[in-house]
Amino acid sequence: MKINVEVECTPEEARRAMGLPDLTPVHDRYVQLMVKAIESHGTPEGFEQMMRSWAPMGEAGMNFWRGLFDAATKKPGS
Repeated sequence: MKINVEVECTPEEARRAMGLPDLTPVHDRYVQLMVKAIESHGTPEGFEQMMRSWAPMGEAGMNFWRGLFDAATKKPGS
């Protein structure tokens, strides 16, 4: 027997239903720190150095993020 249950809810409602903590304050603080760091490291080289120190898995992590940014900035069909 196979039973499918479809639940329609917002991500916030799903988080609460599963008993997961609300990490909004942590996320907001992280974003504030990121913006502050970007503003203080105004050069691309400074930003790259900052990201290297924050990236998990060192160079492999940086290559992952670089690939994501490259894919996001590519124009369709190019």
